[in-house]
Amino acid sequence: MSLALVPVFVVGLLGSVHCAGMCGGIVGALSVAPGAGRTIPVRVSREAAPALANVLAYNTGRIASYMTAGALAGGIGQGASALARLPSLQAGGYWMANLMLAMLGLYLMDAWRGLARLEQGGQLVWRHVQPLLRHVLPVHGNGFGPGRMLAAGVLWGWLPCGMVYSVLVTAMLSGSATGGALVMLAFGLGTLPMLLGLGLLGARLRACLRLRGVRIACGALVLGFGLLGLARAAGGLPHSWLADLCVTG
Repeated sequence: MSLALVPVFVVGLLGSVHCAGMCGGIVGALSVAPGAGRTIPVRVSREAAPALANVLAYNTGRIASYMTAGALAGGIGQGASALARLPSLQAGGYWMANLMLAMLGLYLMDAWRGLARLEQGGQLVWRHVQPLLRHVLPVHGNGFGPGRMLAAGVLWGWLPCGMVYSVLVTAMLSGSATGGALVMLAFGLGTLPMLLGLGLLGARLRACLRLRGVRIACGALVLGFGLLGLARAAGGLPHSWLADLCVTG
């Protein structure tokens, strides 16, 4: 992984406390741990005993959707930069990316819920994707295999999520479809340990992640990334090893 993508990976790792609520239901349904919650919008039978292969397949599909969205965002950014190579435009994008990151930190801390409005906008796409889940997720415990869970992950990757949207701004600033896909790959890999843990430990880990102290600590670190980027954009951060912590490089 490129050094420039490490901060994006860390943001995904810290921000994955949010995944406990957004994706925890479906991953809990795949959990090998007893008592895992299931809050997804389709019925999943308790008899559908999941395996690690199902959890891995689901997350592979989810990250693939993130990469697709990142490639689209990066392609849009590349086209915009080709039409208008203006330093002010690039500076504006840099400010926006780091401001979104700071807002994400506040969102994770439950100090500000503004990103929820972006998630409402994402419902325009999700309302067309969600019904497809009924065709890939098992209802009576039949056909609960990696193939179905891969497809479910691909669809679930388009679930409206303010955290994903905030990182997509950084993907757009990468300036290419490949760069955008790599940004979202790093982000997705950052969320992977938590989602795998939710799949293996189920409700026990979800309960821990709901603790206010955990969310505040993770959100504060993400907020710090955003503030560092804003400080650099304002010219208050020298180009040093500290600048490498800025997500937008």
